[in-house]
Amino acid sequence: MNKLLCTVALALCCLAPSNAVAQQATASNITVKDVTSGAFYADGISGVHPLLDGETFSQLSEDGKRITRSSFKTGEQVGVLFDVATARGDVKLDKIDAYIMSPDERRILLRTETEKVYRRTTRAIYYVYDVATQRFSPLSDGGKQMSPRFSPDGNVVGFARDNNLFVVKLLYGGAETQVTKDGEWNKIINGIPDWVCEEEFSTNCSFDFSADSEMLAWIRYDESHVPVYSMQEYKGLSPELKQYADYPGEYAYKYPIAGAENAKVTVMTYDLKNRTTRTMDVPLDADGYIPRIIFTSDADKLAVVTLNRHQDCMNLYMVNPRSGVAKLALQEKNSKYLRESAYNDLQFYPDGHFIMMSERTGYQHLYWYTLGGKLERTLTSGNYEVTDYYGYNAKEQKFYFASAEESPLRRAVYSVDKAGKKRKLSTETGTNSAIFSTSMKYFMNVYSSATQPDVTTLRDNTGKVLRTLIDNADLKAKGDAVLGQKEFFTFTTADGVQLNGYMVKPRDFDPAKQYPVVMYQYSGPGSQEVKDAWSTGFYPGACLESMWAADGIICACVDGRGTGARGADFERCTYLNLGDLESHDQVEAAIYLGSLPYVDKQRIAIWGWSFGGFNTLMAMGEGRDVFRCGVAVAAPSSWRYYDSVYTERYMRTPQENPTGYDLNPLSRAKTHHGSLLLIHGTADDNVHYRNCTEEAEALVQADKQFEMQIYTNRNHSIYGGNTRHHLMQRITDFLHRELLGK
Repeated sequence: MNKLLCTVALALCCLAPSNAVAQQATASNITVKDVTSGAFYADGISGVHPLLDGETFSQLSEDGKRITRSSFKTGEQVGVLFDVATARGDVKLDKIDAYIMSPDERRILLRTETEKVYRRTTRAIYYVYDVATQRFSPLSDGGKQMSPRFSPDGNVVGFARDNNLFVVKLLYGGAETQVTKDGEWNKIINGIPDWVCEEEFSTNCSFDFSADSEMLAWIRYDESHVPVYSMQEYKGLSPELKQYADYPGEYAYKYPIAGAENAKVTVMTYDLKNRTTRTMDVPLDADGYIPRIIFTSDADKLAVVTLNRHQDCMNLYMVNPRSGVAKLALQEKNSKYLRESAYNDLQFYPDGHFIMMSERTGYQHLYWYTLGGKLERTLTSGNYEVTDYYGYNAKEQKFYFASAEESPLRRAVYSVDKAGKKRKLSTETGTNSAIFSTSMKYFMNVYSSATQPDVTTLRDNTGKVLRTLIDNADLKAKGDAVLGQKEFFTFTTADGVQLNGYMVKPRDFDPAKQYPVVMYQYSGPGSQEVKDAWSTGFYPGACLESMWAADGIICACVDGRGTGARGADFERCTYLNLGDLESHDQVEAAIYLGSLPYVDKQRIAIWGWSFGGFNTLMAMGEGRDVFRCGVAVAAPSSWRYYDSVYTERYMRTPQENPTGYDLNPLSRAKTHHGSLLLIHGTADDNVHYRNCTEEAEALVQADKQFEMQIYTNRNHSIYGGNTRHHLMQRITDFLHRELLGK
């Protein structure tokens, strides 16, 4: 898990904005259906893929029928790379779901009949499309493929199927070779990550080709001894699983909880010419991780990232794929834990260098290294966080990135050269993000603020605006007329800690009245909810909060200790005791809000999803009776039930830190205050349904009354059919009854 909330965000992104639905909302009656149908999602440009010429980008049309080429300078379409109407093959394609360009852009992998596996992995039927001839043919006839990847020369495609790796040589009539044969469900996985590594190391592929396209390297996961978790599956509806009409089914998969045995990992290579397989001699603890392997521009250097189980020491090895010899290039340590960005954002360049993000100074910054591990430049510095790295212009010797230098609540796009000269490229105050052309001559900037929906512009690399593509003016006007009053605030807790928050007030707010308050929060390590962006709020534009505000409820959100963009010390102070300071700060926030003259301190609610649900339960059981009610959705009730990689990063193992693990909602059931609504999906592969059942039992035995809402066959995102509408209506009705007496 990157952050538990990511699953929720992905589900929300699936709800595309609908202008027709958007027009239905009025100032007096924003409905739950308006909120959940995406009425306040901003229009944007998705699926932008910068192309080799440095001037254009490709994009899949909304109907999945065409891949177009458009100018980075004008935004105008200048060509079509694929069209189902003109493409020729042995089958008829009505549309495609996604695509992958070959490095030389002569071929395209067309993805169809996609079947979701976990958060990032899918199975699908892929076709190899020749751009010049407009012909396509199946990548493989042996069954659906997972995580395909082109070799650098574009002549070979590797993919996984049934836990094994395969390669298809396109120049030899699509000859297919099975590279591994030991793959087996719930035992051995080759080339794709196991569940926990996919979830927590943010990857769906664990193989790569060498720069000369002669070698294939992959991670082999032996999960034979990892404990199995089983979930019952029911017939249900939307979709209906008819095979379970008489008896429920079962889904069983390997899921290592905190302290349990993880998969054993090794790095393997395969010589595509002589078909020789080798095991690389990579130094690794018996219980260590390999979150990434990446071939560098040097075909004899495979970059292998290793982590110890505590995740406080990362080693970067350069491994010869033929001899198997590994040489340590870099070691990064932290007294507590390393963020994922330390290895996720490694970028290697043809000139023999790589970029790394590090928090070694207490704030995340950019560092320029040689492949041998020599630090050549510290590119950024200061008491602020670099949040995204976009790329390097070798010709101009400039690096492009985004940071929170202006404020933890905001993001701007910058360039910096090797001499340290920095230039701000985005001009608007709020949140900016960028997609650069491959030449780094142009970029697509997306800007928003709490009151401004996304504005998409094309700019040159000095920041000059070349064209505005989308301004969402209609949504802006509607938001101004419909949504509640948004404002940011800062307060200091009784402990002397300054915290940031935002508030959504009714449009007809009267300071002489007293209003109930609903507090939303996520609170997980490194997360951030309080930001000057259109995404502020559980749904964009804070439309859910505005709906509640129209009913006479003030909505608020406070980022407590442990959250991101304020440096390592602020984020890591929760180490080994997740939920202690986070819940304390939410109680402090409730006390602060209750002190405001227009707030009724007897009617304050708190809610959250995932980590936010966990922290809702922790805050309601903190001991101080400040919450009238709360809603916990898909909440962990004990970190002993959650996966090893995420949990141990912040808590170490239960054997090492029993007192930290004993601090949980189950142990706080006896001191729980306020009415509670527990919500969970029975097929949650991330935060298992057992968390809900154990919390319910703890509350029963503590003689605490509560309500539950269970969703059949729903995963961590709890959506599908009418599910999301029902869920948000359930929460709304609960809050109305508890806070407004309705």
